[in-house]
Formats: sequence, structure tokens, C-alpha cells
Amino acid sequence: MQNVAMGHAIHLLRGGRDFFPALIHAFDAAHHEIWLETYIFADDDSGRAIAEALIRAVQRGVKVRVLVDGWGARLYLSKTLGHELTSAGVDLLLYRPEVESQPFRFRRLRRLHRKLCHIDGKVAFIGGINIIDDLNTPGQTPPRIDFAVRVEGPILAQIVKTMRRVRTLVELSQLHHIALEKEGLSTVTETAGNVQAKLVVRDNLNHRHAIEHVYLTALGQAKNEVIIACAYFFPGLRFQKALIAAAQRGVKITLLLQERVEYKLMHYAVRTLYERFLNAGIEIQEYRHSFLHAKVAVIDGDFATIGSSNIDPYSFLMAREANVVVHNPEFAGQLRSALLKLIADGAQPVLSAQWQQRTLTTRLLSSLAYGTIRIIMAVTGADPEKGWFPMSREAREARGQHTET
Repeated sequence: MQNVAMGHAIHLLRGGRDFFPALIHAFDAAHHEIWLETYIFADDDSGRAIAEALIRAVQRGVKVRVLVDGWGARLYLSKTLGHELTSAGVDLLLYRPEVESQPFRFRRLRRLHRKLCHIDGKVAFIGGINIIDDLNTPGQTPPRIDFAVRVEGPILAQIVKTMRRVRTLVELSQLHHIALEKEGLSTVTETAGNVQAKLVVRDNLNHRHAIEHVYLTALGQAKNEVIIACAYFFPGLRFQKALIAAAQRGVKITLLLQERVEYKLMHYAVRTLYERFLNAGIEIQEYRHSFLHAKVAVIDGDFATIGSSNIDPYSFLMAREANVVVHNPEFAGQLRSALLKLIADGAQPVLSAQWQQRTLTTRLLSSLAYGTIRIIMAVTGADPEKGWFPMSREAREARGQHTET
């Protein structure tokens, strides 16, 4: 894979029990600055603990900048907690806060879904974990299952760059004080270990297809095994073909998907794909012990990816996402073991014979849900037969000359 750099130290974090203590420890060790991006910053026990750590950092003279998605903030960030952060000196901004002023515009759905943080340009956190307690799972059985990584090394240069760029765009759009200092951080390219890693982001300008292309390339090169764990899994045709082609080459493919219903439309639509996958010899495991929020994959015991991007139209079509790709047998082995334990302890296989016996009502609901999503994609300019990628009005007119959103 191009642009994969050596020199990283990467540690796997399993859920909030690992993530939040590691994040707070890094905040408490900060000397100069903390940059945090998240889709959700909840006013709950974990959110309060993170907020208190950020405030402690400000009180020591650390510059703290927090960027929360406008929709996620509307749902979870209370005015009280927001006020406490800003009053203490935290530079808090919302990404696209206009969630209600433009209710029928497609662009309002382009959210900040990535979860990124860096401290002093030396330590970073990347993954799928929001600032929300693992036990805060309304309608679901806690704890929430998710992953992140703590990383040191050359990848910090990319993380600092993309976080500053997005923050500056938001500040410009909201006529806010520009936070981008002229001086850079000299430590962001330091070698910290021997692990190969790469940051992959998805945006609406230069990297619209980047994360899916990483998956497609890895699937095309797979030789032995693919394990994908994904909370919201509704791939386009190219992704489906890549999975089936790998299975036909003799690659053992396991999809760990969530059994519990959160979004009914997506839940039933996904199931229209099961028969095709099962007929191709792809193993489907539905995790039913609790709420699966993971977005990770392991291929051939060497390639691993962890991040915020699901394999669905929202992540591949509208949201800003960030994944880290790691080439390292030890790290990939740790993630693989964690996924196999989830399968053994909390999943149930979908068997082809049983799937054929599902009721007519279930079949009709799935077909209706799938058709509805296809209509939505057509209305928004996406072509599901070519991988769920959108074509905006500007893009149709200029064929590639896009406006940053």
C-alpha cells in the first residue's frame, strides 16, 4: 500500500474501559495543546470525566480545541456541559450546527463522523469510540462494543494537518477566531516504534473514495482470511463483488454484523444481501450479546484497519471519516483475537438453510427497505451500481471540480 510509513508505536484500545483512561492520562500529561474531534460528546459519566480532564489542562495553560458535530451535539451535548467547557476556556466549536435551519437540503447530512485527537503533536487517538459512556446504550444491552488505537510516530504529521485544516474551514465558515498558528510542531515526525501505519481520511473534496479503495485493494490481495466487524454494513456493488471474488479464490471470509435493531430501514435492507453472501460461502455472524459499534477489519493476519467509517452509504457518501491502516502481525493478531472472542462469546451464525426459511413478511420488509434506500441514493445523486458514490450538481456540471463541504 502506498504511503504506509514505518516507525510507529500503536496500542489497541478495547472500548471505553481502555479508551477513556488512556485519553485522560494523555490529557493530564499535555504541555502545549489538545485537539479533539468527535461526533458525540455526551453529558454522562464518561463525558464528564473527559470534560474535567480538558478543563484541568486549560487551567495548566494548555490550549484546548474541541470540535463536535452539530447533529451529535444536538442529541447529546447538553447546554450545561457546553457552557462549563467554554467558561473554563475550552475553545469549543460545532461542525455544521445548522441541523434544523435547512431540513430538506442534502448537504446538511454531511457530518463530522470521525473520532480524532492529538496531544502536543506527539500522541494521537483514532477509532470509532465517541465521547459517550459504554453503558449509555438506550434500547440496547450495554456495554457498547468498539475499538480505537493510541498511536505515536510519523502519522502524527498527517493527523495534525487534517485536524488543523478541518478546524480552519469551520472557523472561516463561522467567522470564528482562526486557531492555526504559523509555527508547526517539530516533533510530529519522530520515530516511536517499528509498526507500519497510514492515516486514511474520507472527505468531500480530494479523498471521497479513499477508505473504500483501501478496503477494495486489501480484499483484492487477500489470500487466506478476511474478518470484518461493522456496525452498519450495506456495501455497494463493487464491494460486494470484491468480497465474493475473494471467497471464490478460497479466502475464508467472516462478517461480524450486529443483530440488534437500531435503524430499522438499514437493518432490513442489509438482509437482502445475506443470501448472495451465503451462497458465495461467506460466513455471517450476528452479534447479539450487546450493541456492536465497531468498524474494523483484519486480513491475512497482517493488515488491520480501525476507524470511524462504516461500510455503508452514509460513511462512503456523506461523512468525514478517519481510519488508521496498520501492517503488523502482532497488532493484527491482537485485533483478530478480540474479534474471534466476540464471535465465540456473543455471536450466532446465520445458516443458509435457516435463512431460506424466513417468513414472507420478513422477505417483503427487506425488499421494501432495500428499494427505499436505492431510491434515496438515486435522489441524492448516488449510483448504487457503482459503489454508492455521490455526484453532486456541481460535480455533474464540472466533472470533478468539487467545492469543499
